[in-house]
Amino acid sequence: MVQQFMALSQWSNSMKTESAAQPGAPIGVFDSGVGGLTVVREIMRQIPNERIVYFGDTARVPYGNKSRETVTRYSRQIVHFLRTQNVKTIVIACNTASAYALEELEQEIDIPVIGVVKPGAKAAVEATRNGKIGVIATAGTIASKIYSQYIETIAPDASVIGKACPLFVPLVEEGLLQDPVTDEIARRYLTELKDRQIDSLILGCTHYPLIRDTIEKVMGDEVTLVNPAYETARELKELLAERSLLNEKPIGLGEDGHSFYVSDAAEKFQVFANSILKYGILSAKIVNAEKY
Repeated sequence: MVQQFMALSQWSNSMKTESAAQPGAPIGVFDSGVGGLTVVREIMRQIPNERIVYFGDTARVPYGNKSRETVTRYSRQIVHFLRTQNVKTIVIACNTASAYALEELEQEIDIPVIGVVKPGAKAAVEATRNGKIGVIATAGTIASKIYSQYIETIAPDASVIGKACPLFVPLVEEGLLQDPVTDEIARRYLTELKDRQIDSLILGCTHYPLIRDTIEKVMGDEVTLVNPAYETARELKELLAERSLLNEKPIGLGEDGHSFYVSDAAEKFQVFANSILKYGILSAKIVNAEKY
């Protein structure tokens, strides 16, 4: 135990001695798999001059059924890798990792780290009219109650109803974005929330915006869907502006622009990324995060 503590302390100190961030440096984004590409897509739309280094932990997806300790360890490894890419800030584009690891990572590194939970929660509070807010997410995110806890701090009278939807992630990962199976699973998951008369629904996993049309069809027009990916990109832009870290120079396309890394199945990831990103990607390189 003492050796583990000393090792963590040395890692933390080494992370804090990295050089100061520069506006031209890239933004690090990581997720358990492909879902974080929805956050990347929003960053590209809202702050197009920013370069992105993305890591998808495709070898260890999903995070939603893993313990806090495991998710935090994975997150540290990935952050350590992203720091080798000289990123100026890190976006945890995974709700489970945001719930479990964000606070510790904020204490351990000297560049800004933001997650997807707080931006989504704020937007849901702003959107609700009757105070009944739904959250759909992985089992880990729902069990953490991170959305409920944060919403209670800004809207004490709000009622938060969480629903774990574990099958949504593999359905998205398999590319079944518009499929009768996905429609049926969505109906089974979401009927309970519809019956509870929620009027805003947080898509509490970065995979879920990819099946937004299906969710919207089940919930109806009276329910506002909140996409934390969009809200996170907006908050990131504000954060960079406040710290004078916005990049003013347009970036090039291809290898000189964004970089994509995964822990497994690079070709499959590349095909999926090219289906949802405007400019697509030229390649995805495999990195063993456990070495970091």
